[in-house]
Order: sequence, then C-alpha cells, then structure tokens
Amino acid sequence: MNIAVFCASSDNVGSEYRQLAHSLGEWIGRKGHVLVYGGATGGLMDEVAGGAHSENAEIVGIIPQSVIDRGRMSDLPTELLKVSDLGERKAMLKEYADVFVALPGGFGTLDEMMDAISARKLAETDARTIIVNVNGFYDGLEMLIGRFNADGLGKPVDAECYSIVYSFDELIEELSR
Repeated sequence: MNIAVFCASSDNVGSEYRQLAHSLGEWIGRKGHVLVYGGATGGLMDEVAGGAHSENAEIVGIIPQSVIDRGRMSDLPTELLKVSDLGERKAMLKEYADVFVALPGGFGTLDEMMDAISARKLAETDARTIIVNVNGFYDGLEMLIGRFNADGLGKPVDAECYSIVYSFDELIEELSR
C-alpha cells in the first residue's frame, strides 16, 4: 500500500509529534508498505522518512523546485520525483496514494489534506484521508467541520472521504482495515 503522509517540515515541533511520525515510518517499513511524502528535510518529514528508512522501506519523495532551491531536499527517498510547483506535487501525491495520513502540520499540511479530501469527494481519487488528532491538535478543525454540517455546508458523503483518529494505535487500526 502506498501511504502518503502530510506533515510539518518545521524543526520546532514537539517530541510527541516526532515520535508519532517516526513510529509511523517504522510501521510502514515493517509492513512492507511504501511511504510517499514531500521529500523535504526538517521536522516530521525527517522523522517519518527516517523511521521508514530504518526499516528499509521504499520511500517516494515528491519535491517542488522551490523547496530544492532552499536546500531542503532529503537524501532519504529511494525515489525522488522533482516537480515544478506545489500544485504538481499535490497532483502526483493523488496519483501515487492509496491512502493519505495527515499528521500535525501547518498551512502546507492543511492545504494538502483539504485538497485530498475534496478530490475524494469529487471522485478524483479513491484514497481516503486519515486525520491524526493527537494532543487535540486538530480539535479546531473538528469544530469547523461540525460548523460546516450545522450550517448545511457539509454533506453526509463528506464523512466517507476522511476519518479522524486520536492515537497511534487507532491510526494503525484504521490503516489495517
């Protein structure tokens, strides 16, 4: 299974998030899955790729030229695909992914996550998105989704596009089903 992971590239992330990302990467490798991610250095990107690398996983990095130009290209991917911009990266992630996992992250993570959920809703991909809400990181997003639904902006089919889990164990259970 190709597991695309969206996550922070910032080095200013806490140890619990780092451990979560590293453990996910290790699990991907132990189970013989493929990690697909942004291909950059830093933060949770390094952790998930480092965990996968430690278990000899296949790692596909999809990195835009603007990130390469900033000197942030990782040497961990077994296959590194260079793309012109973030839009092309999101398109390639959707081509490769069997499932998306959204770990804690910033605007880039949020953008990629929403794009993947919307693409599933529009039948542009079969891949569902699993949002990992550890430490209440995505509580605000859950409130916003509730507001979407309360105000008639969400639809029941939306829930088929994503799921929310609250721990590493729940994430693994969701990935294993």
